[in-house]
Amino acid sequence: MKKHTLLTTWAAIFFCGILFPLNVIAQISDNLYQSDYTIDPANKGSLQLSIDNITFLKNNEYKGEFIKGYTLPGFWLRPTVIFYPLESIKLELGAQALRFWGAEKYPTFAYADIATWKGSHFQRGFHLLPYFRAQFQLNSKLQIVAGNLYDGANHRLIEPFYNPEMSLVADPESGVQLIYSSKRFDMDTWINWDSFIFDKEDHPEAFTVGISSRLKYNKKESAVHFYSPIQLLGQHRGGEIDVDNGAPVQMIFNGAAGLSVLWNINGSKLKHIETGFTGAVFYKQKGNLVPFEKGYANYAYVQADVDHLRLKGAFWTSKDFASILGNPMFGTVSTTQENSCFSQTKVATLHAEYSRKFAKGYAFGVDFDGFYHFPVDMTTAEGVIAQKSSFSFSFGVYFRINPVFLLKKF
Repeated sequence: MKKHTLLTTWAAIFFCGILFPLNVIAQISDNLYQSDYTIDPANKGSLQLSIDNITFLKNNEYKGEFIKGYTLPGFWLRPTVIFYPLESIKLELGAQALRFWGAEKYPTFAYADIATWKGSHFQRGFHLLPYFRAQFQLNSKLQIVAGNLYDGANHRLIEPFYNPEMSLVADPESGVQLIYSSKRFDMDTWINWDSFIFDKEDHPEAFTVGISSRLKYNKKESAVHFYSPIQLLGQHRGGEIDVDNGAPVQMIFNGAAGLSVLWNINGSKLKHIETGFTGAVFYKQKGNLVPFEKGYANYAYVQADVDHLRLKGAFWTSKDFASILGNPMFGTVSTTQENSCFSQTKVATLHAEYSRKFAKGYAFGVDFDGFYHFPVDMTTAEGVIAQKSSFSFSFGVYFRINPVFLLKKF
């Protein structure tokens, strides 16, 4: 299919989707990416079968020198058996398989940062991983999770800190997680062990730690709701028992804090308006992943839920900044040219999304993202090169299917 024909087809799908009537507010993150972590006491003694799946086609038409464009066609499938031995304990065991249409073999390790430290072994047909989660509800506000975590969009990181498409292609996070929720304060803190090593291995261990919290100044249902996101991410690469291959220990951090205001209008068409401002910082404690030690960024946005469509506009500016889990479009390090950096990043974004939740566990969505980069200077090995302004965009279609069947009640 020719490229212009493909774009026309996608545009038709997107705008036709907008015209169809829905009975829910469009939120792709909630409907498709997030998973419900609450434990229902009524499930005590239940043995269940869960079939979780996201099928996706995401096309990134990126321009400029920040990141190359690419397409993600495929699906992931996660069949698990769930058992509730007590009212406050949930155990889940199964597997997750990722499949890209047309792919023949897959690295054994994670896709979030395809790099040399991820290992060199391959799997055929599917990227297949075991899946296990043990969840304990300590009280009405606090839960602890061990094994595979409630990850991705469940962390509610700001957009420049977490690329939403990682919910499609990244390996499930695994480690330990604490989730706290109250009327005035929410907190999700976790450690994700990206890469484990045995003695004399030739790639370093790697793990990521995170804290994503929200300080709520009044009730979320108030006519005007105020809250502050406070977030911290850190990543460590390197180990004491790996083979010394000359790679230094790497330690980098992202931090953010801000203020957001949500107007709960709840009209016949206009449902919500939200705006906010967040300041962010970057800090490198060790290593040579990036050529700078510290930097800063600012992020401002406004979004509206109009009938069944969510529209969002944002502006991001940064200097000497690299995001651990975010889209490189927001950083000052080029991923298309090695050892090249930008003097700063100024990017305006437009996001439009539409989703339909047919029932619990069944959802469909389409989205569009536009990125306008302002002119900037890029420092390369050959010198400083002036970069013109550029416009990039991406769009996708997604299906989430997650039926749960009762097998037996003990």
